[in-house]
Amino acid sequence: MLYIVGLGLGNEKDITLRGLEAVQKSDKIFIEAYTSLLSFGLSSDGLSTLEKLYGKPVILADRETVEEKADEILSAAADSDVAFLVVGDPFGATTHTDLVVRAKKLGIDVKVVHNASVMNAVGVCGLQLYHYGETVSIPFFTDTWRPDSFYEKIQKNRGLGLHTLCLLDIRVKEPTLESLCRGKKQYEPPRYMSVNTAIEQLLEVEQNRGENAYGEDTMCVGFARLGSEDQRIVAGTMKQLESVDFGAPLHCLVIVGKTHPVEEEMLDFYRTV
Repeated sequence: MLYIVGLGLGNEKDITLRGLEAVQKSDKIFIEAYTSLLSFGLSSDGLSTLEKLYGKPVILADRETVEEKADEILSAAADSDVAFLVVGDPFGATTHTDLVVRAKKLGIDVKVVHNASVMNAVGVCGLQLYHYGETVSIPFFTDTWRPDSFYEKIQKNRGLGLHTLCLLDIRVKEPTLESLCRGKKQYEPPRYMSVNTAIEQLLEVEQNRGENAYGEDTMCVGFARLGSEDQRIVAGTMKQLESVDFGAPLHCLVIVGKTHPVEEEMLDFYRTV
């Protein structure tokens, strides 16, 4: 049996009772360790905290383990109970869908235990979830790669009066270009995009495109460490948020569409001025 268990967003205590039961009956426990781990406060100390709660060792599964060595996880699940832990909800990333598909093709039973994710936790700012359009990802720009495919999606959402959730880039255990050329993997230091960087890049794209999808005066909501005790939520224009110190990662951003009076009332609690 393969259990895919969502851990929620805050800390080790956010696991559900069903999720904890699945972990406790599993012979092996893996935790995905390359997307959202920072928001969970998981340093090496954090991992030992999980192990103390579960009473069992937890194996850190980085990008290579999950994407390149999934057979090891599935092989274990074919003969015993295995728990694969995911920060947030199990289906917040396509990698986990792939793991389920591969397991089912091998005849391995799969049970999923859901939890809170960024996709629904952004509702805390008061913007109604059914007023959101397509979610977009904002990648880090480089000197030679400055993609703007998200622009049309934001433009479409705003044309319909819908809010846009922007998921900000996370670069963890990314091989350097030089190491790929040499065939021996070395990794870049971890990088986590801030709300400030995201807005800077968004405004650069708008300046280049000039189609008025949004601008400095567009209302947004910035989030940091969503679901944690020290989460920070600030509403303001792009220009205002660009100078706000949101603190440690992880961050995300919502570009506000047409608002209902009740949404406006909630946003007032988070405005910068």
